[in-house]
Amino acid sequence: MSMNDPKSPSPAPRENGFSTGLYRLLAWLSPGFPIGSFSFSHGLEAAATSGAVRDRDSLQLWINGILASGAGRMDADILRDAHRASAAGDVGALTDANRRGIAFRATAETRLETTAQGEAFLATCRAAWPNTLLDCWSEGIKERGEAVCYAAAVGAATAQADIPLDCALLGHLLALASNLVSAGLRLGIIGQTDGQRILAALEPVIAAAVSGALTRDRTSFGSATFAVELASMAHETQYTRLFRS
Repeated sequence: MSMNDPKSPSPAPRENGFSTGLYRLLAWLSPGFPIGSFSFSHGLEAAATSGAVRDRDSLQLWINGILASGAGRMDADILRDAHRASAAGDVGALTDANRRGIAFRATAETRLETTAQGEAFLATCRAAWPNTLLDCWSEGIKERGEAVCYAAAVGAATAQADIPLDCALLGHLLALASNLVSAGLRLGIIGQTDGQRILAALEPVIAAAVSGALTRDRTSFGSATFAVELASMAHETQYTRLFRS
């Protein structure tokens, strides 16, 4: 199914030095945007409990792996495909990207992580920034009883706001890394300054992840972070916990 959307707002890139796209990107990927990201640790809580992640170096390595070879890599590819489909007005291709982004989750908790945030993101975005294509896609999802992949929702929305794909990828991956750093802070693994040191050290990692997503063939889709997946499985039955994943 393909759809052109002349009625949806198409913001001018700049007016008097103000970038509407940048404004929306910062708003949508802000910790204050109500998707509940603070409640997920992507298996980090179980890794901290076992001692696998215990300090700044091990936390940085953990996040590095997720960005380069785990959910960060998969989400970058899904966001890319969803962004391109949305920009072309192709709701069918957008739906395919969304389904792929959900099907490849290795555990129940990582599936919950992407679908809970995805549904919240899409609902909030549509409520505050109405858009015909997003409404059409959302209605189709509801009719079929399907879920929403967070990366697909971000890709679709950023394309409709004329946000360049590389900027959307950068923002999404930085938000993922920042949320994991925040989880590390709340778990007592690191302090605030070490959290910023980790983000500084991950700058080239995220840059490489963006570049990889822009050039990688779709057949190279997947992940290889077995330690993260095992930690996620262990977290499902952990007796006491702060996070949902």
